[in-house]
Amino acid sequence: MPSWIGAVILPISGLLLSLPARAEVKARSCGEVRQAYAAKGFSLADIPYQEIAGEHLRICPQEYTCCTTEMEDKLSQQSKLEFENLVEETSHFVRTTFVSRHKKFDEFFRELLENAEKSLNDMFVRTYGMLYMQNSEVFQDLFTELKRYYTGGNVNLEEMLNDFWARLLERMFQLINPQYHFSEDYLECVSKYTDQLKPFGDVPRKLKIQVTRAFIAARTFVQGLTVGREVANRVSKVSPAPGCLRALMKMLYCPYCRGLPTVRPCNNYCLNVMKGCLANQADLDTEWNLFIDAMLLVAERLEGPFNIESVMDPIDVKISEAIMNMQENSMQVSAKVFQGCGQPKPAPALRSARSAPENFNMRFRPYNPEERPTTAAGTSLDRLVTDIKEKLKLSKKVWSALPYTICKDESMTAGTSNEEECWNGHSKARYLPEIMNDGLTNQINNPEVDVDITRPDTFIRQQIMALRVMTNKLKNAYNGNDVNFQDTSDESSGSGSGSGCMDDVCPTEFEFVTTEAPAVDPDRREVDSSAARLGHSLLSGSLVCMLLALQRLCR
Repeated sequence: MPSWIGAVILPISGLLLSLPARAEVKARSCGEVRQAYAAKGFSLADIPYQEIAGEHLRICPQEYTCCTTEMEDKLSQQSKLEFENLVEETSHFVRTTFVSRHKKFDEFFRELLENAEKSLNDMFVRTYGMLYMQNSEVFQDLFTELKRYYTGGNVNLEEMLNDFWARLLERMFQLINPQYHFSEDYLECVSKYTDQLKPFGDVPRKLKIQVTRAFIAARTFVQGLTVGREVANRVSKVSPAPGCLRALMKMLYCPYCRGLPTVRPCNNYCLNVMKGCLANQADLDTEWNLFIDAMLLVAERLEGPFNIESVMDPIDVKISEAIMNMQENSMQVSAKVFQGCGQPKPAPALRSARSAPENFNMRFRPYNPEERPTTAAGTSLDRLVTDIKEKLKLSKKVWSALPYTICKDESMTAGTSNEEECWNGHSKARYLPEIMNDGLTNQINNPEVDVDITRPDTFIRQQIMALRVMTNKLKNAYNGNDVNFQDTSDESSGSGSGSGCMDDVCPTEFEFVTTEAPAVDPDRREVDSSAARLGHSLLSGSLVCMLLALQRLCR
């Protein structure tokens, strides 16, 4: 076989010099590439047995190659698919953290409300018997509205709680004054004296502070878990730009075309490609970290002064205490109401003559706290929040860390200890360019990915705005405020009881804020026939005595 195909004759100083026009180069086998290509599930019909000229290649170096045009197209699509899966797998931890913890917290909170309602119902049935059962809708409506607020309903917490106490006052005022007939207009007047007379003592004010702050914190926290879950799910589904697709193909599969299917990319090379492809995701990091910090702050409130579990568990006892206060002060309250609203009309003789059943006192018995339903979801809020806090801390800086997490995978790169025997985008050799910093603007000189730094990803910017809005809500919730309504109230200055905010615990800047527009039942002041029948069965004097005895037992 000749050592050259043709010759060019050049006259040099009278001599004839023959040079080979093109030396024949022995083509290398594509056996390893064929094996690796088939392992990816592709047909061997696409791949040559030996290297061919590479002028047809659009992404990989146009040298002798084992890739046809069809192979380059298929491997380019494969690199896109693998990149998308890599990002989704790498962000799996943060996504599952928000999904699973949202589910746990939501289950806990709903069960906590159910248990609190059941506990109150059981206690009041045992303690007040038919009196409670005939007026139970007042208490049922309270829990219905609390649940509706938690699930994002249009509920004004402050107005709803004021409404509850006003309705309870109307019902009780009739029961302690069965000798009178009260029109709806008169009862409307009675309810206006709720704040002035404080018939339930200090319980409504304290409970309002505790319930409002705890529910705002709990609802905002679970909303934060929802936003974190949605943002993580959305951002983990990437759509590589054309410049990124070219860089991915060049990094992952151009070694195939060069006959080096077992040579992995250099670590720093991989980092520059990933930083270019995930530049917009890295820009999410700043707002994401602020969001996580705000979540951790609200979590601390849930463990401390805004502990929803400590507020809801004893709510039955606190409402019962308010009822006792009303009964103790019934004569003074009635006298002031009569003075302000006028003397009511006497009730029919039959109604005023009725007395309480002889066995009424048998229904009173001490309440045993051990009979309260077990804690929701078999755990406590403190343990649940501690678990969530630990997972949240691990999710900080997750988006800027994506390139490092992906590139440190041994199946992805040659690693930092093998910098000479790795693919640098052109050949098996050291990768020399410097590593780019994080974020879109820092990719202006990225040697591997063409990034237009003047066009931020609008989808990522939407997620940044969603995080910013949620962070603002969390900061307000941390201070006991609901961001939707900055409605300063004197209630915030009082001392709390139980696990609520005490003056020496909560910062003075705390001012609770209500939610959206109040949802008030227009028929709330209609006293049904069952409430009227209750009045026939009671004598105010004996009732007060018996209920005073109940108070001592319950205490």
